[in-house]
Amino acid sequence: MSFASFIAGRITFKSKRTFSKLIVRIAIIGIMLGLGVMILSLAVVSGFKREIREKVRGFDGDMKVIKYDLNSSFENSPFVRDTLTEQKLRNASSVEYMVPYATKAGIVKFSDEIEGVILKGVDKTYNWRFIKSCLVEGNVINFADSIAARQQLMVSQTTANRLRLKVGDKVIIYFVQEPPRPRPFKIVGIYDTSIQEVDKTYVIGDLSVIQKLNDQQPDVIGGYELRIKNFDRLDTVADQVNSSLPIKLRLTTIKENYSNIFDWLQILDVNAQVMLVLMLLVAVINMISALLIMILERTSMIGIMKAMGTTNWAIQKIFLYNASYLISIGLLLGNILGVGLGLFQYYTHFFKLDASSYYMTFIPVEIKFTDVVLLNIGTMAVCLLVLIIPSMLISRITPVKAIRFK
Repeated sequence: MSFASFIAGRITFKSKRTFSKLIVRIAIIGIMLGLGVMILSLAVVSGFKREIREKVRGFDGDMKVIKYDLNSSFENSPFVRDTLTEQKLRNASSVEYMVPYATKAGIVKFSDEIEGVILKGVDKTYNWRFIKSCLVEGNVINFADSIAARQQLMVSQTTANRLRLKVGDKVIIYFVQEPPRPRPFKIVGIYDTSIQEVDKTYVIGDLSVIQKLNDQQPDVIGGYELRIKNFDRLDTVADQVNSSLPIKLRLTTIKENYSNIFDWLQILDVNAQVMLVLMLLVAVINMISALLIMILERTSMIGIMKAMGTTNWAIQKIFLYNASYLISIGLLLGNILGVGLGLFQYYTHFFKLDASSYYMTFIPVEIKFTDVVLLNIGTMAVCLLVLIIPSMLISRITPVKAIRFK
């Protein structure tokens, strides 16, 4: 053990001075709260991004392949399925699955209530994993009986609440075309994604219903829905897939289709960065105050050490070691606070949210080990670097005046 670390240990853990102890405790609490809030901020932002992204991905996929035209309506322009293109997309190593779909606008009527919706038509190859995780009541569409499947319909909890629907109810959808064509359906399932852009707009039915309404052949669809294995590579994979498509087709990504949601998620990143800077400033200011008070309180000791030939840097190291011990205690308590609260919320969902505003009913958290480690290292490094400046006050203390200082 070096001389500086030995003296610092004695000052930190065996000091009997009451005033400096109070200041030290305040500094430790400041670092604890700062690190705890930083950990929770990153965990909540990461949790929000993951949950909302997975909700949108689950319902609409990561990418959509549609006909290359100027149509910007909810009802996609139809095209004939291309076996070669489908084989390329399914065999792509970055693609998890690909399913055909089509959409058609309509008005749901039940009793005296009506609601405008978009019917999303899917077939037996559709991946129901996400919808099953969001099921509130009932089941998904059963394609074992193709005739019965045409009359089955899934609606969101939002639509069910507006029309006062429940599983088993029969409704009529008037599809927007000339002349309007009504079709009867039976509600087989109610889901809740908590994404209002989805829940208030879409219902799910059989793809063949849309094909018959449009007098189309079974090989005519509105587009392909794709999900990739690694969302972080979305832009790269989108470029690769787009380059392999025939000229009659084009690709859109989830970021383009739900730009308002992803823009909001980027704002969350900015908010988290501002929170990190503010909390780090709180920790640094607390430590600067504590260090200055400890230096002033130990002025006599500094004067004696200087009279004995100790260099300014050696004395500075004593107080920097002292500060590092205090910062370490604050970081330990901050980790317990931040990670502890994060894990508590992760497993209990104790803190709730308004789903209509935040797309979910609870505060989501995702604690990343790398984030916690980097926050600890960054806080320690920044505090120590900043504390070098106030520690230079030691060089201005003269032995004669310091020894006489009371």
